[in-house]
Amino acid sequence: MEQERTEINDLGEFGLIDYLTRNIEIQNASTVLGVGDDAAVIDHFGKQTVISTDMLVEGIHFDLMYVPMKHLGYKSVVVNLSDIYAMNATPTQITISIAFSNRFSLEALNEFYEGVYAACEKYGVDLIGGDTSNSQKGLIISVTAIGEVTPDQFVKRSTAQKGDLLCVSGDLGAAYLGLTLLEREKKIYLENPQLAPDLEDQTYIIGRQLKPEARKDIIQFLQESDIKPTAMMDVSDGLSSEILHICKQSNLGAVLYEEKIPIAQESKEMALKFGLDPTACALSGGEDYELLFTMKQEDYDKIVLNEQISVIGYMADISEGAHIITKGGNKFKLVSQGWNAFQQ
Repeated sequence: MEQERTEINDLGEFGLIDYLTRNIEIQNASTVLGVGDDAAVIDHFGKQTVISTDMLVEGIHFDLMYVPMKHLGYKSVVVNLSDIYAMNATPTQITISIAFSNRFSLEALNEFYEGVYAACEKYGVDLIGGDTSNSQKGLIISVTAIGEVTPDQFVKRSTAQKGDLLCVSGDLGAAYLGLTLLEREKKIYLENPQLAPDLEDQTYIIGRQLKPEARKDIIQFLQESDIKPTAMMDVSDGLSSEILHICKQSNLGAVLYEEKIPIAQESKEMALKFGLDPTACALSGGEDYELLFTMKQEDYDKIVLNEQISVIGYMADISEGAHIITKGGNKFKLVSQGWNAFQQ
C-alpha cells in the first residue's frame, strides 16, 4: 500500500507553518507569546537567559537512508537542549527552521515535527517560532534553544580548578558504534538491495545514535545535591576533545584513567566485533550527549552512590599537560581525535 503524498506547494509557506504548528500547547509561564506573530515574547522573571543554536545538514550530520524523519526531529531538539543543560540551565523554548527540496512531502515534514513535539513534551519545552524555506537539494535544520538559570549559576568551560575531580555521566562510545553499524548495513544494502538489514538486535547502540537523550536528570540531581560543577560541557565530539577544551579554557592539565571510562557492555562487544578498541570509541566517537564536568573533591561523597556519574580523573597543573593512564599503567598524551565538522 503506497503512502499518501501531499505536495508542499499545495499549502504555501503560511499554510505549511499553520499545519505543522496547529497542535502547539504552551508549557512554560515564561512563554508570553509563541508562534503566530512576527516574533515570540518570553519573560524569564528575573532569571538569566541562556541561548544556543545548532545547524544540521543532510549528508554531513545525518543520512536519511537510515534516519527516520521522526527520530531526526527528536534528535534535532535534544542535541540543542543538551547544550543548555551543559550550562547548568533549564531549557524553556526552542525555535526551529528548516529548508527542504520538493522531494519532501507534507507527510514527511509532519513526521519530522512529530519528533520535534515528542522531544518538546518530554523536556517541557515550548516551540515558539522558526522559518521554512526551499533548498536546492538536501534538508537543512537550524534549531535555537533558549533556557533560564538563576543569576550567575551558569557553568562555563573555563572555571575548573587544579585538583577538581573530572566526571562524566552515563556511558560513552555507544552512539559512534551505532553509527558504524548503520553505515555497514547501508553499504551492504547499496551493493545488494535484496538483502534485509541485519542490525543484530543492537537496539541500545542504535538507539543512542538515532534517538539520543539530554541529561536533564543529571542537572536535577546536581541541583538537588547542592553541587555546582566548577566547569561543564556536553560530549558531542568525543571525550578526549571535550577534556582538552576544558583544559585549554581553564588553563589546566588533566589526568584521565582508562579503567574509569564508562563503556556499556553492548558497546564493548560491538567494538570487538568491528575490530575497534572500545576506549578509542569512547575517546573519539562523539554524539553521546553525556555531560562532562569538574567538581570540588569535597563533593565526592554526594555523588558516590549515583550510578549514572563516573569519576574518571582529575584536573592537574598546566605543566603536566593532559594525559591518559592506560589499564596497563602506561601514560600517553591525550590527543583530540574527535569528530570534526570541517573534515570531509
